[in-house]
Amino acid sequence: MPSPFPGMDPYLENAKLWPAFQHQLLACLYQILLPGLVDRYRARVGTRAYVSETPLFTSIIREQYTEEFIEIRNRTDGKLVTLLEVVSPANKTTPAGRQAYLDARQQAVHQRAGIVEIDLVMQGKPTLTYSRDGLPEYDYAVTVTRSNAPDRYEIYTATLQKRLPKFKLPLAADDRDALLDLQAAFVRAYDLGTFGTQINYKGPPPPDVPFTAEYKTWADELLKQMKLR
Repeated sequence: MPSPFPGMDPYLENAKLWPAFQHQLLACLYQILLPGLVDRYRARVGTRAYVSETPLFTSIIREQYTEEFIEIRNRTDGKLVTLLEVVSPANKTTPAGRQAYLDARQQAVHQRAGIVEIDLVMQGKPTLTYSRDGLPEYDYAVTVTRSNAPDRYEIYTATLQKRLPKFKLPLAADDRDALLDLQAAFVRAYDLGTFGTQINYKGPPPPDVPFTAEYKTWADELLKQMKLR
């Protein structure tokens, strides 16, 4: 069963579903990316781990997080060429998650690598701060930073009601970009993860997802048309 939403599915922001979804999406992006890379590059899926601590009355709740990312490196010298990240809810809602993400990003900047950030999370505070002047209203974004212009961003956007964008992934400065279709990767990840059998669309999306009244009405009608309500 495919997702009933035309693009990103907000029900995937559920804390129990997100880790599996993020894993599947990165795996699908890797599979789509790999055949187009020439021999000068090698790609791998890396992981980082951190602990988030949340005070609760007289105790502290500790949660262990493990997040994956894709690195593209030069095959000859191992230099990092491009870092591809899929932002997690923890990166946007917890101090430890945000710091772990920003530290990895800063390391990539220091190595003069390109960076691609895929943000499919509506909740929390954005990891990147830039002016939205001149940009359309959006809920999701792919932000590309090139190695020769670390303070400039290329931004590909989408709303909840639209398909996810295609975007250009930068490689070495003397090489052409790789073109990735995020919607195609999402569809494959949703299918492989069998999320359609795990999500209860009769209820609302996770409570932390900021749904406007307009979005709530639209989503209700969509799910009724799909006979999921």
